[in-house]
Amino acid sequence: MRVYLVVIDESPEALIALRFAARRAVKTGGGVEILTLLPTVDFVQWGGVQATIEEEARLHAEALVAGAAGTLMEESGLRPTITLKQGDGPKIIRELIAENPNIAALVLGAAATGAPGPLVSHFAGTDAGALPIPLMIIPGSLDRNAIDRLS
Repeated sequence: MRVYLVVIDESPEALIALRFAARRAVKTGGGVEILTLLPTVDFVQWGGVQATIEEEARLHAEALVAGAAGTLMEESGLRPTITLKQGDGPKIIRELIAENPNIAALVLGAAATGAPGPLVSHFAGTDAGALPIPLMIIPGSLDRNAIDRLS
């Protein structure tokens, strides 16, 4: 089964990328994997404080991904696979792609204005030719109708 890997954060372009991936998955009989990257917490001298910070970040990410997954299921009927990982984003993405031969494309959203985010910059820049799958960069300026038409 063809799986579209989408990285979700709080940006509006991430939701645009998710909608595009979901529509492609429905049309191709595939699925969607949602990846949320947890921020790496700098070392805090008191372990309890650091554990609390990490737990709050995890709970926030879980709520974010649950909302995105709910929207995806409501609009497309697809039940996504959800992955939460902490660490270096590009490295985690490469590992997920290597572990799952069903991942057919990495779908990222680009900001409607301003500089691209770090993942778009990384994978469309110096690492552009190194991925074993296609990279789909979805413009953040697209509205729902344009996404539906293009996907």
